[in-house]
Amino acid sequence: MSETNNAAASEVAAPHRYTAAMAEQIEARWQDFWDADGTYEAPNPKGDLAGDPSLVAKPKKFIMDMFPYPSGAGLHVGHPLGYIATDVFARYQRMTGHNVLHTLGFDAFGLPAEQYAVQTGTHPRVSTEANIENMKIQLRRLGLGHDRRRSFATIDPDYYKWTQWIFLQIFNAWYDDEAGKARPIADLVAQFQTGERAVPGGRSWSGLTDVERADILSEYRLAYASDAPVNWCPGLGTVLANEEVTADGRSERGNFPVFKAKLRQWNMRITAYADRLLDDLDALDWPEAIKLQQRNWIGRSEGARVDFPVDGEAITVFTTRPDTLFGASYMVLAPEHPLVEKFTPATWPEGTHDVWTGGHATPAEAVAAYRAQAASKSDVERQAEAKDKTGVFIGAYATNPVNGEQIPVFIADYVLMGYGTGAIMAVPAGDQRDFEFARAFELPIHCIVEPTDGRGTDTSTWENAFGAYDAKIINSANDDISLDGMAVADAKARVTEWMERKGIGHGTVNFRLRDWLFSRQRYWGEPFPIVYDEDGIAHPLPESMLPLELPEVEDYSPRTFDPDDANTSPETPLSRNEDWVDVTLDLGDGRGPRKYRRETNTMPNWAGSCWYELRYLDPHNSEKLVDPEIEQYWMGPREGQPHGGVDLYVGGAEHAVLHLLYARFWSKVLFDLGHVSSVEPFHKLFNQGMIQAYVYRDSRGIAVPAAEVEERDGAYFHEGEKVSRLLGKMGKSLKNAVTPDEICAEYGADTLRLYEMAMGPLDVSRPWDTRAVVGQFRLLQRLWRNVVDEATGAVTVVDTEPDEQTLRALHKAIDGVRQDLEGMRFNTAIAKVTELNNHLTKVGGPVSRTVAESLVLLVAPLAPHIAEELWRKLGHPDSVVHRDFPVADPAYVVDETVTCVVQIKGKVKARLEVSPSISDEELEKVALSDEKVVAALDGAGIRKVIVRAPKLVNIVPA
Repeated sequence: MSETNNAAASEVAAPHRYTAAMAEQIEARWQDFWDADGTYEAPNPKGDLAGDPSLVAKPKKFIMDMFPYPSGAGLHVGHPLGYIATDVFARYQRMTGHNVLHTLGFDAFGLPAEQYAVQTGTHPRVSTEANIENMKIQLRRLGLGHDRRRSFATIDPDYYKWTQWIFLQIFNAWYDDEAGKARPIADLVAQFQTGERAVPGGRSWSGLTDVERADILSEYRLAYASDAPVNWCPGLGTVLANEEVTADGRSERGNFPVFKAKLRQWNMRITAYADRLLDDLDALDWPEAIKLQQRNWIGRSEGARVDFPVDGEAITVFTTRPDTLFGASYMVLAPEHPLVEKFTPATWPEGTHDVWTGGHATPAEAVAAYRAQAASKSDVERQAEAKDKTGVFIGAYATNPVNGEQIPVFIADYVLMGYGTGAIMAVPAGDQRDFEFARAFELPIHCIVEPTDGRGTDTSTWENAFGAYDAKIINSANDDISLDGMAVADAKARVTEWMERKGIGHGTVNFRLRDWLFSRQRYWGEPFPIVYDEDGIAHPLPESMLPLELPEVEDYSPRTFDPDDANTSPETPLSRNEDWVDVTLDLGDGRGPRKYRRETNTMPNWAGSCWYELRYLDPHNSEKLVDPEIEQYWMGPREGQPHGGVDLYVGGAEHAVLHLLYARFWSKVLFDLGHVSSVEPFHKLFNQGMIQAYVYRDSRGIAVPAAEVEERDGAYFHEGEKVSRLLGKMGKSLKNAVTPDEICAEYGADTLRLYEMAMGPLDVSRPWDTRAVVGQFRLLQRLWRNVVDEATGAVTVVDTEPDEQTLRALHKAIDGVRQDLEGMRFNTAIAKVTELNNHLTKVGGPVSRTVAESLVLLVAPLAPHIAEELWRKLGHPDSVVHRDFPVADPAYVVDETVTCVVQIKGKVKARLEVSPSISDEELEKVALSDEKVVAALDGAGIRKVIVRAPKLVNIVPA
């Protein structure tokens, strides 16, 4: 008989068996019920909770997933891993008495939709909204318990109105170092007006022009536009933040070359918060690896700023080793440093070494040629340790302030404007890059740290630098100070104090973190709520003009260029829409209608995800960013969460720097300005692993459809040709994607949920195996059979008490599943449910109602559809979602006896069944009187007995 006939016969014999078809019907019915009933709608402390003491008394739990991007390719089975996990955890929290907020929105601005629009002519909104609808259908089918009232997309004008509003709060704020927080820019203006704060340049505030005032305020604003070195990507036609450039100096998206260029762009002064971003990590419940990445990116280092005089002015450097100042034998500026032109003379100074000039007739020619060369390299390429050191003398000398020595000033690409001051004092004896540069350009190498490796102090014999921190300082003295013989730490403190007294330097802290480049030359992003007057002064739009919506345009693409052509500059899609760009507005500032020009860059895709946790709280508020009482309830500080924030945030570790750092910055600004009570956006962070899949490639290295590959004798073949197999990502381009729709159709959503949770620990990557899915399907079939007669559909449970063995199995499962769900160990929770279910199957006969109902409740967070169906069949008219999770009886969790191993000379000689509460003394007596132990000792004396009650006795004979 064929498999088809067997299946048909089986269905006739067992018409009420749990099958994929039945699962589909059950799941669709309960999903409709949940929506109609508002089962997952989380009440807010105002309105919903008003006057209801039972709701007010409930503890809250705010659970979030990282924003999904609605791709046109839809979901594959790897995408829902985190969503299912948070859903299981949220369901468990509801069943343990929590008011749970769990919902999902869509991060819908960004490059993919715009690129699709460029290719097809379809408006990005049309394709994006279609993708969102498709993703909503896929996610709903998984039975995710989201509060759908709270969902939104970042492209909704009602949402990005508040993204623009937050930008304006940041624009209209400055960081007061004395207060240690952001304050309204109006407070700073008032200080300038009253003279409480001196106006840069010494003039009075009233005597400045509007342009001069705007320029001064721009130096303080937390959001500001400036001409600065940026990462320009001709292949994408846009500039990129540092975090969007790979270690290879290419764009994260598209893999195009990235060049340094000077352009006027919007920036966020995130550097003002560097210390707080570091310090506040300590109180967050985040993986240490993520904290470390943030600390490394912020890159705090202590040292000193030192002024090296040049022709009556000075070059300021930051150094972490001021104790080595006496060893500085030359200086290096970044090629982009603004002082290069000022200090470059018309002709080479007398005695200039040929190797310093690069073969150029004048310093200006040498500088121009080298700058062009450096602009074509990424920061990573410029700093590569293995590369040959290049540079050129600019024709100027600086004075080493500690010994008066005249030292040459170079430009070299291994120094970056993005760190410190963009200038270094080069100490070749103590730094390997400086050492290599000094050797290449025949520069002096002064030994200022006594070598401890036997090399001696004659640097001409050295093969590399010596930069130890545990050595003594030598050759470092002048008429006013001597560091000789001092340890590094003492010398650093001594020379810093001396420089501060002399006015030539001061101790300071430096950060690797750079200000956040916030402009993109794209169409599909939030428009800046900024207009410029005829003098080029930036003016914020009043709140009444928000949201500023994107105009309709015919051409969505920015102008792109030859990816390798660095000598290009951006041209944005919005700049081509003159009717939108050039406007006459009354900004309500008393000046009446005036002509303005709109900002034609858009915000980066990160903007919308910097604050979305707040919109979930109060998604339909058109008057405020968020109601303060609602924000305080869901996110405010509380015991164990001193900075407040979301209770659980789940997503990929790839967002360790970009999204998380930006969101933390915005949260702190909003806190400082009094808009929120939470200093941090996310209290607990959990990074889920990745579901991987095998990629099969033919002899050309091209991926072939995984579903069409056959395995024969340990080898893999596609259409008769042998192919290679490698575990990697899952995706449409790799032809190995499996959609959740496929699995739901074949087994049901509950089976998919169980399989993904059972594959292994949530934070570990694991390979997908479609063949293994059936194991979880069989678990659900056995669960069904333990409650429902497959032939008649009748409930088979009985109203009798279970035997003691079953009670023990039940309560051990309850205890274990509770602990596992609380700790997000879903794989082991499923294992315990399986063990209990198998016990009931093995015992046979009708299952006690008490046990059946408890088992259904244990399963409910993991497989909610079948749990709802069985709960209803068991006679309960209400949903299982808000039922109390079972509580274990301690009397049944502890075993009546445990097995104690008795060892003699390390070998097991007996196994004893003893009480779990037996004392060490009692256990020793029992072990020594056991017949097998007595026989094994055979009259030998006993030197020592080691007892670890109740599981181990180790006897050491005399």
